[in-house]
Amino acid sequence: MTKSPSRPLEKQLCFSVYSAALAIGRTYKPLLDDLQLTYPQYLVLSVLWESGLMPIGAIADHLSLETSTLTPLLKRLEVGGLVTRTRNPEDERQVLIDLTPAGRDMEARSRCLNEKLLENSAMTVRDIEALNDAVRRLTEALGPGQSKSDDGR
Repeated sequence: MTKSPSRPLEKQLCFSVYSAALAIGRTYKPLLDDLQLTYPQYLVLSVLWESGLMPIGAIADHLSLETSTLTPLLKRLEVGGLVTRTRNPEDERQVLIDLTPAGRDMEARSRCLNEKLLENSAMTVRDIEALNDAVRRLTEALGPGQSKSDDGR
């Protein structure tokens, strides 16, 4: 049986992106531990810092998560005093998520994550931004609606 030629793992984009995600996670973990946050909680807070009050469904869409995945995470953020969950008075089926003052304060405390990533990466801000733009374009091309660009495209 002849073995078909294959691409070495290190040359496959999927493995490079996966490995980079793991490395970013390892870089963020001690800082997130100090903030008493998980990475998914940090992502939810990031969406709220950017957009403010939002329904759970909109947060789920923004993060490409199911609401059933998000709900327990939001409950833990609420118990931690970082968000509030309230029923929308205009539509009782909808739950609105908002930041508490402590949740808003967490934004300044979390800036260390990006600073540490930049420091550890040995890349410039411009390099990181270009890489991020390229990965976002790839995500959008492979799965419409999976990522949103700044200008809403």
